[in-house]
Amino acid sequence: MTPFLDQPPAALRDWFVERGLPGYRAGQAWKWLWQKRAAGFEQMTDLPAALRQQLGEQFQIWTTRVAEHRTAADGTEKLLLELHDGERVECVLLRDDKQHCTVCISTQVGCAMGCVFCATGLEGLVRNLTSGEILEEVLQLQRLLGAEERLSHVVVMGMGEPLLNLDALLPALAMVSSREGLEVSVRRITISTVGLPDGIRRLAHDNCQYHMAVSLHAAGDSLRNELVPANRGFGIAAILAAADEYFELTGRRVTFEYVLLAGVNDQPEHAGQLVQLLRGRPALINVIPYNPVPTLPYRRPSSAATARFVDILSRGGLNVNIRHRKGDRIGAACGQLRRSEAGGCGTRAKPRRESS
Repeated sequence: MTPFLDQPPAALRDWFVERGLPGYRAGQAWKWLWQKRAAGFEQMTDLPAALRQQLGEQFQIWTTRVAEHRTAADGTEKLLLELHDGERVECVLLRDDKQHCTVCISTQVGCAMGCVFCATGLEGLVRNLTSGEILEEVLQLQRLLGAEERLSHVVVMGMGEPLLNLDALLPALAMVSSREGLEVSVRRITISTVGLPDGIRRLAHDNCQYHMAVSLHAAGDSLRNELVPANRGFGIAAILAAADEYFELTGRRVTFEYVLLAGVNDQPEHAGQLVQLLRGRPALINVIPYNPVPTLPYRRPSSAATARFVDILSRGGLNVNIRHRKGDRIGAACGQLRRSEAGGCGTRAKPRRESS
């Protein structure tokens, strides 16, 4: 059967028209999925019964199954989704309040960037996700929302490097932000990258208005080459040049993510180097205390070390924010749940629901 979510809206309209049906029926079907949270074609009651049967015979809405579902006390929910080929990806729902819920989605099975502190890249890249699979992550998470809750933000910060799968990601995000989809403002959609200059420039020249977040983690190439091996192919100077171009062409300031690793990149000299690198740029610095991954040697810095680091950045004139990760107790960091389910952490995790 044909995956329904892989059909662009125009192609779906053509499918209806070719069968002598009005094209607006395609929009009705999309709204049932995105806005009315229908689980199947049979629930699309303003479509003729014969048409619903025909859609069910031609298309498949759900190509994934929920292999594991974990919930934390702070309202964070994480899904491990099994794809049609048996591969697995993770996606996360984060709640601030009923009108401000964020989904964090993946773009690839695994990752080729090799960041040494990240669980996702430990087994390398398996494959890209399709547009439909990316959209299905959003729909699966949306189904977890209560009737009064609203999905307001999308962050592409899950498994994989988004800029290596833009051909699938951009159509998916266009659907999420469209009237037929969730109408999430493009300014509330964030794409997180290790900083691939060519991909950043592509988005800049396409005048994409998505928020760009670059995972920096070091202010010099020597340390960054160790933490983010992909950096050897381009270097920090090229990343900053592309980020500056993105700001110039889109008017959207870039956020730089900096994961603090105890004793590795959290010392006063590292903070001073970061001030020198970014001072004067219209950027936000997100400082993120590390969320430890079993089997990896990196540790979360102390509260005092984190406060000292942030203070140096602030006194240096940078716009800085501390971002505390949610869902620590359910393995909400990228790649943790998939790896534990595969036995990569020594034991196979059991499904559980956190209650405190």
